[in-house]
Amino acid sequence: MRALVYHGPKNVSVDEVPDAKIEKPTDVLVKITTTNICGSDLHMYEGRTDVEEGKILGHENMGEVIAVGDAVERVKVGDFVSLPFNIGCGFCKNCERGFTGFCLTVNPGFAGGAYGYADMGPYAGGQAELLRVPFGDFNCLRLPPDVREKQNDYTMLSDIFPTGYHAAAMADVQPGDSVVVYGAGPVGLMAALSSTIRGASKVMVVDRQPDRLALVNKIGAIPVDDTTGDPIEQVLELTGGEGADKGLECVGWQAHDRDGNEHPEMTINNLIASVRATGAIGTVGVWVPQDPEGPNELAKDGKIPFDMGLFFQKGLRMGTGQANVKAYNRQLRDLIAADKVHPGMIVSHELSLDEAPDAYRHFDNREDGWTKILLHP
Repeated sequence: MRALVYHGPKNVSVDEVPDAKIEKPTDVLVKITTTNICGSDLHMYEGRTDVEEGKILGHENMGEVIAVGDAVERVKVGDFVSLPFNIGCGFCKNCERGFTGFCLTVNPGFAGGAYGYADMGPYAGGQAELLRVPFGDFNCLRLPPDVREKQNDYTMLSDIFPTGYHAAAMADVQPGDSVVVYGAGPVGLMAALSSTIRGASKVMVVDRQPDRLALVNKIGAIPVDDTTGDPIEQVLELTGGEGADKGLECVGWQAHDRDGNEHPEMTINNLIASVRATGAIGTVGVWVPQDPEGPNELAKDGKIPFDMGLFFQKGLRMGTGQANVKAYNRQLRDLIAADKVHPGMIVSHELSLDEAPDAYRHFDNREDGWTKILLHP
């Protein structure tokens, strides 16, 4: 089969590799119809993780089931399925409690497994023609008959839509809340949409890229352009000086200032200043324990200067961690099926697998208009 393979920093290519296949009776084999390039793929692409050369990338996957193992009972050949980026077994202590992003079975010695990602197990990614899905009955979310007409919406269920929703859930966004989101990338846009789904009365999204700020408007949120002034002051002005009830961090450790300098602590500390006393923060921007290319010694060891004094003084609380996709994807699927939400509105490009290396380059350069890229193997 053909697949997008990592060969080192900023070096990926579409190669011929051995076909994915059924390896265990609980496996499902999927022919990939849509796989997305995620912002977190860029961390690996840039060499900011310890992903091994030869890894097939791609953790946002959907497609058609073409084979099932002998122990698979629910999923059938011909089903169209969305695949959570995190792989769960369904029976460990964490999976049973709904924390499928921290499965204790699929990646021994580490809490959590995923397709095509650094430190998340031996699993190949889905930026390929075929994908092996472990524990297929548990991990496959079957999609409705309108999947072909709404593929751009349903493909968001594998990661960014549930991840955005997870940020809002960890911050406990409630009806009537005001919410500030830092980062108008795909996850930040989905966090804004999710906050609206949960009943927020006002959603503000901080960014500086014109194309992404335009999408903030399209979602029905308020764009806050941090090139026009201090974003904290702008949020305070929009909330009558009080600050937002809830804050969502959707940037992570590679936050940059307006001059392009990297400041890992910037957005989380801005959030602490932007959220009112007794408010809450949900953090889904990716963080890593080590980053040899970090801008300072703290960052290289996965640490940041954290405004603990103000955090404590305000009585804030914070949730962190990758989304447990299966906690949300069924409900979000049904909202799409009922035409209540259209997350595919943020898609900027639909490309072939052969175009993936160029797409990575454009996306990594943060070029205007390259917001959410779908690949169709």
